[in-house]
Amino acid sequence: MFSLREVPTAKGILQYREEHLTGLTCRISPDRLNRHIDHVSYIPINSDSCPFCRENVFSVTPTFHNGNRIIRGESVTFPNLFPFGEGHVVTVITREHFVQTFTHQQIVDALFSQIEALQHIDGYPSINWNFLPSAGASLIHPHMQGLSDSRPSRIVDQYLRASQQYRNEHTRNYWEAVMMEEKVSERYLFGDEIFWSAHAVPVGEREVRGILPISSLGDMADHVDLLAHGILEILSLYRKLCTYAFNMSIFFDKKGEDNGFCAFCSIISRINPNPSSTSDSAFMERLHLEPVILTLPEDLGKYYRNEK
Repeated sequence: MFSLREVPTAKGILQYREEHLTGLTCRISPDRLNRHIDHVSYIPINSDSCPFCRENVFSVTPTFHNGNRIIRGESVTFPNLFPFGEGHVVTVITREHFVQTFTHQQIVDALFSQIEALQHIDGYPSINWNFLPSAGASLIHPHMQGLSDSRPSRIVDQYLRASQQYRNEHTRNYWEAVMMEEKVSERYLFGDEIFWSAHAVPVGEREVRGILPISSLGDMADHVDLLAHGILEILSLYRKLCTYAFNMSIFFDKKGEDNGFCAFCSIISRINPNPSSTSDSAFMERLHLEPVILTLPEDLGKYYRNEK
């Protein structure tokens, strides 16, 4: 499913990896972990004037066309005031301004709220989460963002086209083939109905993917409970590795389409917030669109099994 080329360096090895299906590439340099740039997390938790706190959220956030917001458990969902998608909704996850860990019910309620808001918007939906400023979150208060556009984002477009081509050429589903191969690899973590593994060609540090047995958002409801368990398991793994910030996206095909695509959840760890504003993304990630990864996916799989 991927190719690997190793180049010796003065301090170890450098790996170039390419995913055959899409042509996505990355380079992995484990020795760069020795730079120790991910310091102890520094999180300023000033909730003054936070628009997502309970005393403000119902007065400063917009409502849907019916004049309402979606309220489920602790979560509150509404249209994004500054959208960057044809459909763009926000779900505030918790009452508390900042939490270190999330409950299963908090994640379930947030996911169901996203589904309810996005199912009325035609297009290619995704559910997304930036946690902490070093992962791109503009607000500390935990929140998910749902997007739906008439055209898929670049990574979804690549997988849709390639999945359909793979099925036509090999008369089988690509995602099922991936799960068969990864189940016996060092990268496999857990799960069958939702299959979780350290992705072989990561698009970000410690990328873990959960492959769902569905393609469209409309079939998501029956899998929310299990998906929430998996998300929390990955976040627990990151915390054992002393990283707290992360990005998450759940990608779906458009309703009614059949491209041989499986919806999948991608989670990557990010550098902890720090006073010096050091980032883990630079010109390679943002301009070359080729991430430099520090952790070998196989090592992440070993760490997960050793911690169980």
